Amino acid sequence: MRERWLDSGPPNATGYNVRMNERLFDGVEMEPAAPAAASVIWLHGLGADGHDFEPVVPQLKQSINVPVRFVFPHAPVQPVSLNAGMPMRAWFDIERLDFEGSWDAEGVARSVARLDALVEREIERGVPRSSVVVAGFSQGGAVALEYLCRHGAGLAGVMVLSSFHAAGAMGAEAAPPAAPPIFAAHGLQDPVVPYALGELTAKAFADAGYTLAWHPYPMAHQLCQPEVADIALWLQIILG
Repeated sequence: MRERWLDSGPPNATGYNVRMNERLFDGVEMEPAAPAAASVIWLHGLGADGHDFEPVVPQLKQSINVPVRFVFPHAPVQPVSLNAGMPMRAWFDIERLDFEGSWDAEGVARSVARLDALVEREIERGVPRSSVVVAGFSQGGAVALEYLCRHGAGLAGVMVLSSFHAAGAMGAEAAPPAAPPIFAAHGLQDPVVPYALGELTAKAFADAGYTLAWHPYPMAHQLCQPEVADIALWLQIILG
């Protein structure tokens, strides 16, 4: 499908050129001043959209020495069981946030396929797979983890924030060769995705042989400044 980009005009306050794709890959892109040498594809959480983490980019940009393109896709609007069936942006349907809830395998698979297309698109645009980071917050992180299990070999890294593994008690399969490192973070007072759920998810992937850095923070279901600083350092290490 052909893409059509909306003219974004001059760079915004972040110093990045912001583009919005209104067709196949609906979302927001933030381009560096120089041609991108790396890409971060970042999935938002349930009910949010691709604009959610735009404000973080300037802080990350200050610490990363390579030109990075940030890609923030919008999830489709669909009925969500957790929201009493009301439509909202979601990567897959979900009933409740625990390992006992039903797993919308078909919805997860659709979002994983879309994420795979986004990764391939970055490669076609000249960014090597080894310089692509897949990231996600909350429900977006669940998709990122499932993508890691199916197609993650060779990526620069996977970032999972305040999230969980959609497959739940099924755990994680053994890490494949060339499995990327994982940055996993969670709030100790998270009332949406319980801290214990994030911790169990991190342990499952560490036990499966993935290189995983676990970062707990004294916060709720959000990002905090120390976390953003740690993300910036991690991105600089794996991309620089």
